[in-house]
This record gives sequence, structure tokens and C-alpha cells, in this order.
Amino acid sequence: MMSYGVTKHRHVPEIEQGLSDAANSKVTVSFTPHLIPMSRGMQSTIYVELASGATTEDLYRQLEASYKDEEFVKLLEKGVIPRTHDVRGSNYCYMNVFPDRIPGRAIIISVIDNLVKGASGQALQNLNIMMGFPENTGLGYLPLFP
Repeated sequence: MMSYGVTKHRHVPEIEQGLSDAANSKVTVSFTPHLIPMSRGMQSTIYVELASGATTEDLYRQLEASYKDEEFVKLLEKGVIPRTHDVRGSNYCYMNVFPDRIPGRAIIISVIDNLVKGASGQALQNLNIMMGFPENTGLGYLPLFP
């Protein structure tokens, strides 16, 4: 396993821009990806500071409300840790929220198959939306390789 882009990953500006736009205020992130010798799969472990008075349960309910109508994003049952194996060959993002040991913080873990959701599957999903097709058209088939 190897960390790369430590303190200067090329995607940090776009991550911060997207989050800042969504929050209507400046958001900064720490982001360090890690390479693992596997042919497909990506896991994100995201540490967040909760708003004053907010709880991990509040964050879970907010994510549940935000993604309830999103076919390809699944918030797992409480306590279930997302695994890359479970999304292999799919266009799904599985995620969950956990309390951090530090009060006022939470941990979000998400997994995708980066060769589908992170690449061709995301492109096809976007094309479907742009063309007015059902969002899942062509996305129910497992890739053959690797």
C-alpha cells in the first residue's frame, strides 16, 4: 500500500469547490489517496466535524434523506462497514456513517468500483440523464475483465 499526492493531490481544488458550492461557504479538506494492489475498487474514509449540537445520527438521517431517491447510492444499515468487494462490477456507491472517538466528529466510509462508477459507468449514467433515458439503462451488466 502506498500514499500518493500527500498534501498536494490534484483533485483537492475540485473537491473543495464542489463542497464549498454545496455548503455556500468555504470548505477545506485533507485528502490523501492510497494505492492498493487490486484491479478495481476504491474506498474513501472521510472525517467530518459536525455542526454544533449535531450528532452522527443527524448526519445519517441527512444522508438518508439526500440519497433516498438515488438509485446508485446506498446508505447501508447502521453499523455495516462498506466493502469494495460488495460493489465490484457495479455502478453503486455504498456508504455509511460512524461516530468518531473524538466528540463532535464523524467518519463517513464509501466504496465504489472505480472502473465502473468511477469511469465508464458514471459516463453512461450521465449520458442517460442528458438524453432523457432511464438512469440505469445499460448499467445492469457485470464487466467481464478484470
